Amino acid sequence: MSQVLSRRFGALIAAGGLALTGLTACSSSKSGSSAAGSAGGGTAPAAAPAAACPALGAAAATDAPKAEGSNGTVSIYSADGLYDTKDDNNWYNQEFKKFTALTGIKVEYAEDGSGGVETKVDQEKANPKADVIVTLPPFIQKAEASGLLQAYSPVCVDKVDPSLVDKNGQWEAVMGDYLSFIYNTKMLPDGPPKTWNDLLDPKFAKKLQYSTPGVAGDGTGVMIKAIHDFGSRDAAFDFFKKLQSNNVGPSKSTGALESKVNTGDLWVANGDVQMNYVDGKTSYPNNKIFFPAGADGKPTTFALPYMAGLVKGAPHADNGKKLIDFLLSEQAQLDASKIAYGFPTRTDIKPTDDNYTAISSLLQGVTVFPVDWNDVAKNYNSDVKAWNIATGTPS
Repeated sequence: MSQVLSRRFGALIAAGGLALTGLTACSSSKSGSSAAGSAGGGTAPAAAPAAACPALGAAAATDAPKAEGSNGTVSIYSADGLYDTKDDNNWYNQEFKKFTALTGIKVEYAEDGSGGVETKVDQEKANPKADVIVTLPPFIQKAEASGLLQAYSPVCVDKVDPSLVDKNGQWEAVMGDYLSFIYNTKMLPDGPPKTWNDLLDPKFAKKLQYSTPGVAGDGTGVMIKAIHDFGSRDAAFDFFKKLQSNNVGPSKSTGALESKVNTGDLWVANGDVQMNYVDGKTSYPNNKIFFPAGADGKPTTFALPYMAGLVKGAPHADNGKKLIDFLLSEQAQLDASKIAYGFPTRTDIKPTDDNYTAISSLLQGVTVFPVDWNDVAKNYNSDVKAWNIATGTPS
């Protein structure tokens, strides 16, 4: 199984809960845009970080305080894609091991779709179980607006791209990624559709599918990109109405679309660079990434990163702070590309590994536009409702 094959799956919501895994350090760990992107989330918080960020190349601290007694755990609810039950060589798998070895704190991990983890934290707000939430925008902003987060300024947050840090200090990106689309190279040997309007061609009838906005993080991203590229909400939703005759229908999972594109059941689907690149390389050789353009013919995308926040009322808040600090550490940020084919969010981290070179090259010639995530969160419900009406999809 690919290390990011399950990303954005929402099936666990229907099953009634999050998958929970206890992790311990039982063995040594394996050794046109900036990498961090520009998500337009606001400016860095005014509060200073809890401690100075270590200089690059400095050895990790070996005398970190050990957790004691019942406080020796930290619970994280995360959007899926960074942990794998079958492949230990994934970002969370490796970083959690290193974190436990360093601090003695055991990580209890639960995952779901992007919206599912925010919903779970909201359901538990009277008696919080999670210490840290990691999910995609706009769901982290929804959590903030619902009063589910508390302010914390992590060590090294001053090194994170300011557009990926909340102005109120309630969230920051820990791994970067970008919205993308994929096409089947055998079914479309002359290349992918160049523009959104190319997707209206009758040849794509029931040969394209995108995950559902409001359910899947990447699907919500498709809606955001269309609103940007068409210049208005009305124009974007008018396009989705026209596109519906070619669309197979709703999909709560983005990852599930990859295999359908690879077999030729679908010719085009949405995704994200991290997932699509590694899965295309390891499991789906017929799939290739592209970025549809607007009327001006210029391909576009935007940063769609994993964002972390400290849960309000977290039972082990101090341990949650330590975990967020660790995920922004130099080695963890270097591992983002080396292990997970993602992008570091710290601007001072400059990876040189082959994975980083490959995924960065995909963005050459692509315009990365900024997103005001607070505005997205504010209009989220009305935009999803408008999409449902335009496509005839039950809400």
